[in-house]
Amino acid sequence: MLYTACRVSEAVTLLKRDVYDAKGKVRAKIIFRKGNTKGKLATRAIPVIQELRVRLQAYKPRDDSPWLFPGNADHSRANNHLHRDSALWLLRVACKKVGVEGVSSHSFRRTALTSMSNAGIPLRVIQEISGHRMLDELYKYLEVREDQVLGAVSSLALLAPVDEDDFGKSSFVEVTDNSVHESS
Repeated sequence: MLYTACRVSEAVTLLKRDVYDAKGKVRAKIIFRKGNTKGKLATRAIPVIQELRVRLQAYKPRDDSPWLFPGNADHSRANNHLHRDSALWLLRVACKKVGVEGVSSHSFRRTALTSMSNAGIPLRVIQEISGHRMLDELYKYLEVREDQVLGAVSSLALLAPVDEDDFGKSSFVEVTDNSVHESS
C-alpha cells in the first residue's frame, strides 16, 4: 500500500497475474483493475519501484489460489482473497507487537500521497496514481507541515535588495498600499 498508494481493499483483491508475469517475475507495473477500485471507473497501472520489487520477489503467495493475498486455506473463504477486515486486524496486531500506535491502513496511502506532494510531484500526476476522480478528494490526503507554510510565505517576500549605502547596509524597497518606500 505504501509503494503504490493503494487502498487496503485494492491490495487484498490483487490477483497474482496483476503483479507477476507467467514466469513468476515481477511485472514493471501493478494492475489495479477497475472493478476492484473504489470508484470502479478506471484501471490503474502503477510502476513498481525497486524497493517494492525486492519485497515482491521475496514474497511467495500460495500456489493453490489465484489471489496475491489468499484467504485462509482452512476456511470457507479458501478460494477467495484475504478479507479487508482480516488485513486490518493483521495490521493492528503487527503494530501492537512493535509498539506503534495510531496506524491505519489509510496511513500508508496518506504517507505515499503526501510524500509525492512534498517531493514536488504535480498534483495531476498524484491524482492519476491515487485514482481520485476529483482533486478536492486528493487534497484531503495531503498533509501540510508548518515549515512548508513558512517556506511558501517566505517566497512571497515583498522586500528586494536595491543597493548598499555608505555603511555597507543594504537598502530595500518596500511596497505597501501601492506606494513605494525606501528603507535600510
